[in-house]
Amino acid sequence: MNSIQQIFQKQEHNLLSIFFTAGFPELNQTAEIIDKLGSNGVDFIEVGLPFSDPLADGPTIQHSSTVALKNGMNLDVVFEQLKAIKDTNTTPLVLMGYVNQIIKYGEEAFCQKVVDCGIDTLILPDLPMVEYESHYRALFKKYGLTNVFLITPQTSEERIRKIDDLTESFIYMVASSAITGAKGEISKQQIDYFERIKTMNLKSKLIIGFGISDNKTFSKACEYGNGAIIGSAFIKSLDKNGVEGIADFVKGIKG
Repeated sequence: MNSIQQIFQKQEHNLLSIFFTAGFPELNQTAEIIDKLGSNGVDFIEVGLPFSDPLADGPTIQHSSTVALKNGMNLDVVFEQLKAIKDTNTTPLVLMGYVNQIIKYGEEAFCQKVVDCGIDTLILPDLPMVEYESHYRALFKKYGLTNVFLITPQTSEERIRKIDDLTESFIYMVASSAITGAKGEISKQQIDYFERIKTMNLKSKLIIGFGISDNKTFSKACEYGNGAIIGSAFIKSLDKNGVEGIADFVKGIKG
């Protein structure tokens, strides 16, 4: 049982995950941000690997990636930072990146580095299912890693059920067809989508993301999923208020 599966054993509902880009706002704040999030009750943390061409990210997260890369963040640096806190950090981490980064770094080397950091769950939005089944599934299994698939309002029931069969940690339920970023209130159309997925009675846990930005949208998402991921709203807070504002941000989300 990996670290994310253990979370669901302890708590099945109202899970809060926070996304941030490693190396933003400052290169060496990764460990401090993780510590502050964990000590303020975040259930698991999604650490983003900055990338020049992110998929589906809105301007806020794109900006954080640009800043992080300019700060000098790269895979070797983030792996060093995460490995340094492996023995003291108690909040499960999920690594979010792109297949291009794995290929360029070297697949086996990348997987070993992830394991060395004490991380066992990856989110790779651009990993095709056919590539996962034919190659990466066996590779990840070799290193004890699990992959998180994303579904959207356009994902067919057939594909959703296949993803459900392949899932070992949770399904990332993208709340809208738009890019990341706050959208205001959750719409009737989104509620219909959430209800449609809920009636499918999937075996996998569901974590909802994209557009979740405050207590109201977080609470609504938790009515239909096991929890929610907040990214852009947190990065905006981090940019404006720094690490010192993390406690108030998390408190505001949890209510």
